[in-house]
Amino acid sequence: MQHILFSIENSVARITFNRPQVFNSMNASMRKEILAALDTCEKDTAIRAVYITGTGKAFCAGEDLQEVTDPNGPSLTEIISTGYNPIVLKIRNLDKPVVCAVNGVAAGAGANIALACDITVAAGSATFTQAFSKIGLIPDSGGTWTLPRLVGLQRATALMMLSDKIGAQEAAAMGMIWKVFPDDSFEEESLRIAETLAGMPTKGLAYTKQALNRSFSNDFAAQLGVEDQLQTAAGQTHDYREGVAAFLEKRKPAFKGE
Repeated sequence: MQHILFSIENSVARITFNRPQVFNSMNASMRKEILAALDTCEKDTAIRAVYITGTGKAFCAGEDLQEVTDPNGPSLTEIISTGYNPIVLKIRNLDKPVVCAVNGVAAGAGANIALACDITVAAGSATFTQAFSKIGLIPDSGGTWTLPRLVGLQRATALMMLSDKIGAQEAAAMGMIWKVFPDDSFEEESLRIAETLAGMPTKGLAYTKQALNRSFSNDFAAQLGVEDQLQTAAGQTHDYREGVAAFLEKRKPAFKGE
């Protein structure tokens, strides 16, 4: 891995964007590395949660404009269809919880990758900006789908058209992200969320994620059917049996993610 750091500890896979000299902006090689890391997270049963963050002053400043201005570089269509779209789809479809820890600037595609994760938290000094309108583009990486569902149509429209930079506290207040932690304890607090999730009944968490994904295209009656189907599946897991037994025996459960 040249542009990201990847490690596994305490059942948590840690993906760290690592191009700090360009604020972790992405090029084709970096996108391929992220997809490869997410593929490993999908296949490795020892991994029960994923933690995504960045090095330096930025989480991710979006697309590396050196790539799009290179006459021999990929087209916007190729960048989106083979890079950003597969990344956010992989995050949304991964049957494991994905925690995003926004350590600094999150701009453009970087902001929308963060918002595609299951639980997104930010350092107090972090900022978010859609940025696309400043160069005549539209939000990508799922932003036009995700952001209005998080903050409402009016706020999403203003954030996308004006490209205002907003701070972490304001992002949390409008429901864009889950929580904000002080800079000096941010890594510890945010990583603890991923480690907590990794110790939970992650098969049930995966079914919860599936239900939430499907809720956006269902009416109420159809969603009740989804809940019935997935609750039945959850009730057949080892972790459900272990959770009930531990409750009755008044002990701490030992979940396996099975």
